[in-house]
This record gives sequence, C-alpha cells and structure tokens, in this order.
Amino acid sequence: MKRNPFDLTGKNAVITGSSQGLGWGMAKGLAEAGAFVILVDINPKVVEKAEELREQGLQAEAIICDLLDRLKRSELKKTIEKRLEGKLDIIVNNAGIQIRYPALEFPMEDWDKVIELNLTSVFDLAQWAGNLMVKLGKGKIINIASVNSIAAGINTVAYCSAKGAVMQMTKTMANELSSLGINVNCIAPGYMATPINTALVNDEARFAELSQRIPAKRWGQPQDMAGAVVYLASDASDYVCGVMLPVDGGYLSR
Repeated sequence: MKRNPFDLTGKNAVITGSSQGLGWGMAKGLAEAGAFVILVDINPKVVEKAEELREQGLQAEAIICDLLDRLKRSELKKTIEKRLEGKLDIIVNNAGIQIRYPALEFPMEDWDKVIELNLTSVFDLAQWAGNLMVKLGKGKIINIASVNSIAAGINTVAYCSAKGAVMQMTKTMANELSSLGINVNCIAPGYMATPINTALVNDEARFAELSQRIPAKRWGQPQDMAGAVVYLASDASDYVCGVMLPVDGGYLSR
C-alpha cells in the first residue's frame, strides 16, 4: 500500500509557544498525524497539555523555557538535541507576544521584547534546527508569520515589524537551504480568537471592523491551523519552498 504523504509517524517535531492558542492547535495536529512532539512554552501549563496528548495515546513531552532569555534558549537546544539524539525533523517557531502602544509612544524596552521573541528567537531556533537537519539531509522549518507581515495593524508597530521580517527571513533561508533538502516556509494566521487577541476581541468597534473584512465571516480557531502545519511538516510539501501560507479566512484577499 502506498504511504500516506501526510503521515508523520517516526518524525520528531518541536513547537514553541504550545501551551495554548494556535501553538496548541498545531501541536495537537502534529501529534495526531503521528509525530513525536516536544511542546515548549514559558507557561507551566504546557506540561499538562503534553500529558493530555499522551492520555489520547499520542507521543508528546513538554519543556518549560523562557525563550526571551538567550542563555535559556541555548540550554533548550542542548536538551532537545540530547533527547532526540540529533534527529530533529520538524520545528515550528510559533512563540510570540503582542504589546500595543501608539508608534509615537512605543517604549524601547517593549520593542526589544517583541523583536527578541517574535523575530530573533525564531531565527536562532531556525538556524539551529537547520544545522541539525542538514546532517540528516531533510527537514521542515515552519515559522509562524502573520497577516500583519503584509497588512499592518494599529498600535502594533513592533509586532508588525517582527512579523514582516519573519516572512523575509523565511524566504531568504529557503533560498539557501532548499538545495540541501530543507524546506523553509511560514504560515500567516489571520485574526484568531486566541489569548493574544483578547484586547481586539474586547474592543467592540475594532472587532466589528476586522470581522467585516473576513470573507469567511468568522474569526479563526486553534484547530484551523492543524491542516496547514501538518501539510508543511509532511512529505506532501517536499517541493514547497519559501512560501507564506495564509490561514486567514480570506482576509488578505480583500
């Protein structure tokens, strides 16, 4: 029988920011597709989420880590390498934060936090994963961009700057790594009903304004990310390089 190209059995995956929201939706999707998933998050709740997957007969472990701390990121990489014996097949760089201020008032300390987590840590982990994957001759690097990589928001200058850079970083890494068997792509979630967007959901006027632009007539849910991440993590996407795949209910088409 021909192998299902979407089957991730035997693959090892790491996904950051996976204790809730989109990260949890993607982690669950990868595990259900057969991958052994390491969930990484600063929130201790991530341990419970990994246990939840194991209770369903899926393969998962959790590591608590503050990805804003470069030393802790270094320790995380060593821990994962040892645990997986160097065989990292998939990484999903999802962890991120949102801090809102008008551009003329945005505090530099908050700018630094957003850029460090949403961009610098993404490159740090993608570079590390890429070096491991080159030794294997194959791998999938999936960065989480945003519709704000293209369509800028309001009071989100640091976030939009970081997500725009993630898109360009993804394309540049794909230019260099595709010939080595490494697929580098990104997913651009649209407006999702997750904790990072609580401020928007609670702003009735802004919520209505954004909702009107979504052809699907609803905000996304964490499970809406599962299909996209499994596709980009699987053999089905072996000739897909440097793309930004919107999962946005058609938002960017308007």
